[in-house]
Amino acid sequence: MGDAFIIDAVRTPRGRGKAGKGALSGIHPQELLAQSLNTLMDRTGIDRASVDDVVAGCVTQAGEQGACVTRNAIVTAGWPIEVTGVSLNRFCGSGLQAVNFAAMGVMSGQQDLVVGGGVESMSRVPMGSDGAGIDGNNTNLRKKVFQVPQGISADLIATLERFTREELDQFALASQHKAEAAQKNGWFKKSLFAVKDPATGNVALEVDEFPRHGATIEGLSGLQPSFGMMGDMKVGPNGESFDEIALGKYPQAGKIQHLHTAGNSSGIVDGAAVVLLASGDFVKANGLKPRARIRAMATHGAEPLIMLTAPTPASKKALTRAGMTPKDIDLWEINEAFATVPLQTIRNLEIDPARVNVNGGAIALGHPLGATGAVLLGTALDELERRGQATALITLCIGGGMGIATIIERI
Repeated sequence: MGDAFIIDAVRTPRGRGKAGKGALSGIHPQELLAQSLNTLMDRTGIDRASVDDVVAGCVTQAGEQGACVTRNAIVTAGWPIEVTGVSLNRFCGSGLQAVNFAAMGVMSGQQDLVVGGGVESMSRVPMGSDGAGIDGNNTNLRKKVFQVPQGISADLIATLERFTREELDQFALASQHKAEAAQKNGWFKKSLFAVKDPATGNVALEVDEFPRHGATIEGLSGLQPSFGMMGDMKVGPNGESFDEIALGKYPQAGKIQHLHTAGNSSGIVDGAAVVLLASGDFVKANGLKPRARIRAMATHGAEPLIMLTAPTPASKKALTRAGMTPKDIDLWEINEAFATVPLQTIRNLEIDPARVNVNGGAIALGHPLGATGAVLLGTALDELERRGQATALITLCIGGGMGIATIIERI
């Protein structure tokens, strides 16, 4: 098995995912991905015709994000028609899975140069636009396992772990403060590029616009829980509520404490990110200087109702494959879908919190579903270089009870 070297990684800023209000909401998702692709290749100076394939994650593949958004983005970007593209959906892990699939193609020896990444315009194609829900509306599947909304799952985990609202809000506040410091110090600039309005050529957005600078614990603690009313909705075959369905599987919780709010959950944003991976032979033949290599990759399934617990086993599997322990990882990027997810993973793996999401996470910066995994990989790589450190592990929880993890090592 050969190496998959990371040549470079770029991303758009994350725009607020509100139609007509976010700076990127007027730009088609194909354009976001196309500009990312062109920026990546312009930075590396590599001929676009050398790319064997482009793999991109996109969760809500409907409307403007349907019809293989990846191939259409390649054409939109003006790349040679010989370059192919494919879109995939592993829910929130899609962007990282795209990078991993790209790496697998390179490592297998079947491809030499592949782009992995993702895109999501949550303002133009909101969650749920595909009408499939979490389970494809399969009533027979619901007889086997009734998957509740992720917010209910997050509150269930927080209840079982006995996390308090204050702990969740303190984690969220730290995410905001770390992201604010990173923005002010320019620590995101290496991967970021300015997105332009294709109609006018003017810059639409050049910095992440979701962070709330000056966030306070008083402001966060004043927010109302987001999923309490949802938990009371009667949806089961016998009139059970979401909470009752969850407690039927996890009676030890007693009563679900609804603790997650808009302030300690991930933000809805638009964005795209791409990573260029190359084989050792391609690197040598073209005199390239890789920034890092893929050390290990893994996915792992967990119980589908609780849904969000698999970053722990996925990370363990990747660490085992790399012959490493959690203490061997310099930096962790644990996606902040909900504050309880990184908190549980930190507890389970006994991770030093000072190594986790050091520049903030999705609570502060937003979670462009199909792109986030690729965003986090690029963020981790930039920070490893800034600190002069060696290894990072990127992991995300995934709908349906899955987790994904990737370990990268600087060259």
